[in-house]
Amino acid sequence: MELIGTFFLVLTVCFAVQSGSLLAPLGIGAVLAAMIFAGGHISGGHYNPAVTTAVLLRGRLPLSDVPGYLIAQFVGGLLAAGVSLIAFDRAPKGFDATGRALFTAFLVELLFTFALAFVVLNVATSRSHPNNSFYGLAIGFTVLAGAVAVGGISGGAFNPAVALGGTVAGLFAWKMLPVYLVANLAGGALAGLAFNALNPGDAGSVR
Repeated sequence: MELIGTFFLVLTVCFAVQSGSLLAPLGIGAVLAAMIFAGGHISGGHYNPAVTTAVLLRGRLPLSDVPGYLIAQFVGGLLAAGVSLIAFDRAPKGFDATGRALFTAFLVELLFTFALAFVVLNVATSRSHPNNSFYGLAIGFTVLAGAVAVGGISGGAFNPAVALGGTVAGLFAWKMLPVYLVANLAGGALAGLAFNALNPGDAGSVR
């Protein structure tokens, strides 16, 4: 399920961006919400190594399960990149940043990945929201908001699997990949720690 969900998320990113759609952020947020509703009951609907990191630190995922999640997510992203390379004759000019813009890109990637993972933890794992029906929309809208707000600043990855798949597909410059990986994973880790600090009675308890 993690492979399928990540595949369609990254595929939507690649196709929406390369087709030049003005509705790319909406499409990306929508497919994420749809895939979360489709697979949340199977895998939790992470589709993002940063979210998996957050859920691990929050205490809702055994460490032994993490490698399987990460492998599925990165493979899904790479498969989507492969389909994108086949579908388009030439790759777009990859998003790049230097100097102060590079620092700004790192900062907004960290902040919005934090926001995404923090929302996931609160709406999909909190005891205060058991069996709710809105969590997919909340998560999808967070990605939509991030893509609209800072997509032009950082490229709007918020997800190491999107970063890797997008880089292979040509959406991002290769030198940006370490920036995304560090910022996204740090954002996810901070979200897990923040959740535990703000919800001391709900921390831990792997299920």
